[in-house]
Amino acid sequence: MGGDHGPGELVPGVARAARELGPDVRFLLHGDEALLKAEVARAPALAGRVEVRHAPRVVAMDEKPAQALRRGKDSSMWNAVEAVKTGEAAAAISAGNTGALMAISKLLLRMSADLDRPPLVASLPTPTGVATFLDVGANVDCDAERLVEFAILGEAFHRAAHGVAKPTIGLLNVGVEEMKGHQEVREAHRILREGGLDLDYRGFVEGDDLTSGVVDVIVTDGFTGNVALKTAEGAARFIRDELKAALTGSVLAQLGAVLAMPALNRFKARLNAPPAAPLLGLNGVVLKCHGGASSRDFAQALRVAVDLARSDFAVEIERNMRKLPAALAESIPPVADGAP
Repeated sequence: MGGDHGPGELVPGVARAARELGPDVRFLLHGDEALLKAEVARAPALAGRVEVRHAPRVVAMDEKPAQALRRGKDSSMWNAVEAVKTGEAAAAISAGNTGALMAISKLLLRMSADLDRPPLVASLPTPTGVATFLDVGANVDCDAERLVEFAILGEAFHRAAHGVAKPTIGLLNVGVEEMKGHQEVREAHRILREGGLDLDYRGFVEGDDLTSGVVDVIVTDGFTGNVALKTAEGAARFIRDELKAALTGSVLAQLGAVLAMPALNRFKARLNAPPAAPLLGLNGVVLKCHGGASSRDFAQALRVAVDLARSDFAVEIERNMRKLPAALAESIPPVADGAP
């Protein structure tokens, strides 16, 4: 129950999710017991569906991941993730410190694959729905095998979260031609194309394809992904600000804005950043909700968490990860006669 706004904003989000998700979903709230119980008492939708667990410690938003690991035990974040580890909860979601959540989740849940860190996922709007984009900041340096793992993780997530039976996959590059890109990207391209993985891989995509809908899942390293995501968010913010300025510049423009308000609200919602990013590759479901999440955002993030918990995406990931060693071997190019 952390983040910028704390229980006063997040508990109403839980109540909204409770109304939408139905009576079979229950909630464990970890944090300051007195504050949480006061907020729960104001939400009739949570009656009989919430258990509050007191946590004596809080992981600060500026706390280093190493500090969170040393001193985080008995914090609300630690206890939430530990509930997933013990099977008491099907998923954990936090609006708190991203680095601390990643470190605690990796320590308690471990990785289901040989990943350095769980990749962060973003959902980008497209004309046909949304695209899954990863990694957006967790793994800055990635070799070819890591990029292939991200493709496996992203494909299983997209199917579970967005209901697409066979998501299409693209690899972000500086061009779609075979010879373009650095060695690791070209190697990952060859493995995905020739390795015999059960994936609908469509080849290279470029930066202007992020929101075009040409593929469902776009894979890149964490450095490139974070820069691309922040650039897209900045462009969306610029468009919103310019549109607001244009629609408030005169009385006539303001009148037009009032008439167009429903369409403008839908436009704003499409440009808003996704409220939560799942940490993929863990032995459990953990989502990071952005620190400034509203009650509506937190409810949406909870819906994603429930969808993932109810799906078999973790089994699908494990199945394709078992195929990866053979895929790597099959994709090794043959050695020419006479080669040393």
